[in-house]
Amino acid sequence: MSLITTLARLEAVDSGRAQPAATVRHRHLSERPLVLVPLITAGEAGAPLGALVGTDRDAPRLLVVPQPRDRDLRFAFLAELADIVLPYIDAYADAVEVAERTETDPETGKRVKVEVDLCADAPQLIVPSRAGVELVRLLGRSMRFRRTAEQDPQTPHPAPPRVPLLGRWLTHYAERSRVPGSSLLLALTEVLARHWATGQSGLEDQHLGALLAWIDPPEGGSGAEAALRAELARDERGQLLCPPAGPATDPAFDNKLLAPAIERYDRARGTFAAAEDGLEADDRLGAVTAAEREIRALVESVTRPTWDAVWRGLDLLRALPEGGHVAERWTRDRWSFTGHRDRVLSGEPPQPRRDDAVTAANKLATREREQARLEAQEALDDPLVMAGRRLAGEAFAGEVVDVEMAYSEGRRPSPRPLVTVRTDDRPYLGERVKVYRSLGGKPQSYEFVARQDDGADGALVVLRVLDKMGRGKEPEPGSVPEKGDRICFTLFEHEQRGGAKLPDPEDTPWTHGGPPGEETAPEPADPVTEEDVL
Repeated sequence: MSLITTLARLEAVDSGRAQPAATVRHRHLSERPLVLVPLITAGEAGAPLGALVGTDRDAPRLLVVPQPRDRDLRFAFLAELADIVLPYIDAYADAVEVAERTETDPETGKRVKVEVDLCADAPQLIVPSRAGVELVRLLGRSMRFRRTAEQDPQTPHPAPPRVPLLGRWLTHYAERSRVPGSSLLLALTEVLARHWATGQSGLEDQHLGALLAWIDPPEGGSGAEAALRAELARDERGQLLCPPAGPATDPAFDNKLLAPAIERYDRARGTFAAAEDGLEADDRLGAVTAAEREIRALVESVTRPTWDAVWRGLDLLRALPEGGHVAERWTRDRWSFTGHRDRVLSGEPPQPRRDDAVTAANKLATREREQARLEAQEALDDPLVMAGRRLAGEAFAGEVVDVEMAYSEGRRPSPRPLVTVRTDDRPYLGERVKVYRSLGGKPQSYEFVARQDDGADGALVVLRVLDKMGRGKEPEPGSVPEKGDRICFTLFEHEQRGGAKLPDPEDTPWTHGGPPGEETAPEPADPVTEEDVL
């Protein structure tokens, strides 16, 4: 936690209201996101109880599993979910634009630019909290290997036709959510907590109602008091006025309302199955319908407040201007979506249970690179974030007080102007350390030359300009700072370099899945685990 964030939390406690942790929005928000508010039975991983899902805040679709232990009812729930999610995804798959991408020519081995189709936009999925993201991952894992009756007529408990495809998409979204800065799958509590600092812990920020109470408390009220009410206040039946954002339910709801309703549903189904004539069956079918309707009403009562809270949080985020590099990161999300679309259309198999060594290393390297890139871009987009980097000694700002023309030594001397900056910051500068400033959206490199104290708090820092000055003997206009300019310099790079190229999976050594040249048997289908059987 940075010093700026710590100070913001202290001020939130003192003022009773969340304080801004950013001045711009650092995540992309779609004009038409798909919001998913899932609910599962407590203590049973992956057993869905219901969900509110849709793109219209005023007309969500309610999905309910009256008996979560019934495999057929769970499959029906997943099939209905697929009928909502997959058309939403397909709506973005056909609209494409031509884009350039650098690829390796298989004949020459050189890097060349080729024109390919890139989806003009990508579908965005939003869940209330981080636990919802983990449920999406779990559902994708349990669905993508399921066999349908069309694929294998002999398979026991065949899945509905579109369930495995939904599993592949949910798995891709869950994997993409692990890439820092990605916006394909967002947990609203994490996005809100990134932009506002509250007076409670990070764990408490995972309660959407409490988090919103701090950010937007009632008129004349305190955020701390409103958050306490959101967490603890109950009605006359002992039920929470602000149910948890899911996917787990409140024990009081489970014991007092849900369990008796499911028991009545089971009893009604049992009597319906034992009916001996048509008239008696009709009467008992009405009892089953009434019991199911009761469960649907209970599920809606605990998911609708969270549904409304999600849209309220999205309204708060939309009020912030979008950061300058957000569109660039969303373009990488569009590439990710387009790539997975192409893999599905080409008939590739589902994602494996475990990645091979090369794929795992590439994923790790990508996430590390994107984390460093995200931190740099957020600081460049947001003065408040940059202030935290300045306090940490990773950046400094100041006024240019002198510019002296100098040249490099050699047969063709190049301009290397010396820029003197007066700053009140205390950056960690050492001999020949490189610093950077943003020039036309690109980083310009400087080299630290000397430092001299200037009064009690200030210092004079001498920097040598190294690049982005053109190819002539004299620097191009605007490429060198002028006296009186106020500039922010960073000690961190603005662009991240790629790592060493890893070998192809078939060329990995025996220590990582080889030996090379030997074909290994294909990995069997995902076996049944405790997560799949209740």
